[in-house]
Amino acid sequence: MSIKNRLSFKRGKLGESGEDYLEAIFILEKKASPVRVKEIARFLGVSRPSVVEALQILKDKGLVKHEYYGGVELTAAGRLQADVIYKRHIILERFLSEVLGVSARVAALDACRLEHSLSEETARRLWGFVVGKRKL
Repeated sequence: MSIKNRLSFKRGKLGESGEDYLEAIFILEKKASPVRVKEIARFLGVSRPSVVEALQILKDKGLVKHEYYGGVELTAAGRLQADVIYKRHIILERFLSEVLGVSARVAALDACRLEHSLSEETARRLWGFVVGKRKL
């Protein structure tokens, strides 16, 4: 976690790092629940201590449930926020690959970067453009 992300993560905003953790847990929960710290670390390519530190912050914000050496689960609020982040990622990835013709690998990497700075208005319009008039 970069110092800039860590500071904004602790001050109240989740920042890119916090959003990445929520999204990772969301994706991993689809495969098996509860999610383990080592699975999150592997998925994000970070150390286990970094995951534990981030989970404590997310837990303090009421976004995850985590007992030391136990599994990790999203709370209702965490799931709602993770779902929005995940949908932004998916729609950006689809737009980049299907509309702009960017390779799948580059589309996935760019979507990961772009999802964090996309406004709600832009996300809705992009969603409507790519998949129709359904809401995010």
